This record gives sequence, structure tokens and C-alpha cells, in this order.
Amino acid sequence: MRQLDHISENTSPVSVSQSGLIRLSGPARAIALDVLRVRSLQTGAYVSHFRGRGMEFDESRPYQPGDDPRSIDWRVTARSTTAYTKLFREERERPVLVMVDLRSNMHFATRGCFKSVNASRAAALLSWAAHHRGDRLGGLIFGDTVHRELKPRLGRQAALRYLHELAEHPDWAPREHEHPIDREAPFALAMASLRRVARPGSLVVILSDFLGINRTAQSYLSSVARHNEVLAVVLSDPLERELPPPGRYRLVMDEEELAIDTHAQAARRDYRDAFESRTHDLEQFCQRYGIHLMPLSTDDDPVNALQTALGRRTH
Repeated sequence: MRQLDHISENTSPVSVSQSGLIRLSGPARAIALDVLRVRSLQTGAYVSHFRGRGMEFDESRPYQPGDDPRSIDWRVTARSTTAYTKLFREERERPVLVMVDLRSNMHFATRGCFKSVNASRAAALLSWAAHHRGDRLGGLIFGDTVHRELKPRLGRQAALRYLHELAEHPDWAPREHEHPIDREAPFALAMASLRRVARPGSLVVILSDFLGINRTAQSYLSSVARHNEVLAVVLSDPLERELPPPGRYRLVMDEEELAIDTHAQAARRDYRDAFESRTHDLEQFCQRYGIHLMPLSTDDDPVNALQTALGRRTH
């Protein structure tokens, strides 16, 4: 298991605590939320910049060599013999919505920590980064059974409230399921809620493995992306991406055990292809609607991962 540089050795790999999430306030100061660069999932694919929402018009001044031609104020220029360019200032108190998936499929890992744990740590870092920047923080936390919504608010109390709801969410507790778990319904319900609460111009961050994202959920998410900046942090475990070397392995979840045999080369190939196909479909969907993608593995340090993907604060 890789040592996580910014996470204490005493933290649990299968759960989070409010005190542990509060301690991430310090490392979060180094994470930039104003100028964001997000690499897509697929190696060699596009590198995209956030489109500039969160900036508002300030004034116009005469055009100077080196100014971006796309910022020319054509309305003022048409009334003058000189070209004018628009100046913008950063818009404060931008709503930031952080959405975390705590369904049972997120409580899994073979290395590092559960997907749900790393998603929650990353969510805490983003929440603190939004607070340090002066944004209004809100979010949604959902699992198989319980759905929590928090309206965007300003101040440290907003971050503490969010972390409390995240650490104390009922879906951290293991449950016995008499019937097969429906992954699609809770995800679609959460996306419907997101579409309802997200105000135009918000930054929306979704931390999930995106299992069960059906057409209904895609419809809601694409609607959100039309009016907001959306970052999808996609959680995965190394075992989900590729089977281990040929052999027999024992997997344990709660009180259940599963034996797998990875000797068959065709089965290994089919397994890898299935993951890559699902990843490709998600990437194509996100490219279509301008949604930024960031991968996060169960054995990644979320501080380093977010700083690499989003940039580091320089002030």
C-alpha cells in the first residue's frame, strides 16, 4: 500500500471522522479553485480549462497590443473610432456544490482506502478550498438509502456543517440487503436533486465511481452542465481496472468471501476491456457536455491528486 503523503497513518482505510476531515483545512489552502486545469481520464486525451464562469464584467478600456481579441467590447467599439476591450474581475461568493457518492459500491478497495473514503477526503479538501477562497459552499451526499442536501452558505460553519453531514451519514454503516442492490435509482435521484438545487454559474464537483449512470441520470447531469462548471472526480480501485497476475485470490466483503481465478487470459482481457469500455463511454459523454474529468484511485493521495489536476495556489 502506497504511503499517502498528507494523510495520517492512524486514519482508517474504511471510514472517515469529522476531526480527520477538519484537519484537511491546512492542506486545502494549497489547492486552487480559481484557475483550474483538469486532465481527462484517458491518457493522451484533451487538457481542458474551466471556461471562465466566476468572472464578471468590470469596465472597458482602449484595446492594447497583447489583449485577447475575444475580449473586444464590440458595442463600445462600434460607437468609437478606437477598439475597446472588456476587463473582468473575479466574482466572489460563487456557489460551490460538492456531491459525494456513498453507495455500497463505493465501500470497496484492494489498495489504499475505500473509494468512499478517498472521495470524502477529496470532498473535504475541496470544501475547505472553497471556504478559503470565499465561495459559498453547499452540496449533496447520497447513498443507497439516505439523501442529504445542504444549501450553499458562506463561512467556516458551512464547511463544518458539510463535513459533519459527510462523516455522520447513515450509509457508512454496513447493511444487510435482502434483494439485489439497485445502483441506478439512487444515482438518478441524486442527479435529479442536483439539477434542482444547482444555480447557474455554480461550480459543481461530483465524486463517484459513476456505476449505474443510466440515461435518466445522464439527462439530469447534462442539464446541470449546460449552466454550470462541472468536475467529475471518478473513483476506482486497481482491481477494477485490471485483474491481478494469474492465480487464485480471496476477496472479503463484510462477512462474505469470494474466490477468483485469474489464470484465463481471455477472461483477463474481457475484464480489462469492459472497464475501458465503461470509461470510454463516460469520457465521451463528458466531452459532449463540457464536463471535466479527473481520475482518483483508492491508493492516490487526494491532496497531491487535486493539486496536480487543479493547480496550486500561488498566494
